[in-house]
Amino acid sequence: MSRMTPPDAERILQRGELTALGRIRSASNATFLCEAELDGALLHCVYKPISGEAPLWDFPDGTLAGRELAAYLVSAALGWNLVPHTIIRDGPAGPGMVQRWVDQPGDALSETEPPPGPDLVDLVPAGRVPAGYLPILRAYDHKGDEVVLVHADDARLHRLAVFDVLINNADRKGGHVLAGADGQVYGVDHGVSLHADDKLRTVLWGWAGKPIDDDVLGAVAALRDALRDGLAATLAPHLTRPEIAALQARVVELLDNPIMPTPDRHRPIPWPAF
Repeated sequence: MSRMTPPDAERILQRGELTALGRIRSASNATFLCEAELDGALLHCVYKPISGEAPLWDFPDGTLAGRELAAYLVSAALGWNLVPHTIIRDGPAGPGMVQRWVDQPGDALSETEPPPGPDLVDLVPAGRVPAGYLPILRAYDHKGDEVVLVHADDARLHRLAVFDVLINNADRKGGHVLAGADGQVYGVDHGVSLHADDKLRTVLWGWAGKPIDDDVLGAVAALRDALRDGLAATLAPHLTRPEIAALQARVVELLDNPIMPTPDRHRPIPWPAF
């Protein structure tokens, strides 16, 4: 498949014929790896039909697909390219979320090899936290050996942590953090985000209590302006009014008090963590 410019990829994602290549069994809801074809050009993507969503008592409103799209729109307003291009469209099992596939070094669809060393989020033996990584918690692996959950002290990952605070992400697992073959860091699986109540659960606690720099705050200010200038109305079909108001409040709170929150609530890390 030839390399495509972003507009080409977006057009194929929106208009291409979707063919399911297989089901992603690790996902809790129906999730398919698909191929979108338009005029002979191909693009791999992830398709999550709304008909395959399991009801959630604590997220009773809207759809998971709508929340995934809303998270993408927030990411786009920040200008950080954190969430792969995401739309809602019809597919083989009806309407659902369709998202550009992220090629990762070493995966079946990538031609590049993974770099040596730990992943962006990983488990390492206790007492052997590598340079450039931040320890999050100590635990025991399946063999009973003591390990430490760590993540990279990386500016791209820090932006993702800020993004999770803004969207109130209830499920930032290590497996939802992708190192793209293009050098970007992406976050995926945002179906349980943007609730009005505090539900932040994440593995990215390495910057808890630390100040947020001016460059990051500039992007947050741009999100505040976008919400005032029409983004809130764009989100309205997918989120409730209280949820949109809570998003706006989180943006203002972070600008007024630019400190990363601390894990001061019950179960601040999703389980399993990967």
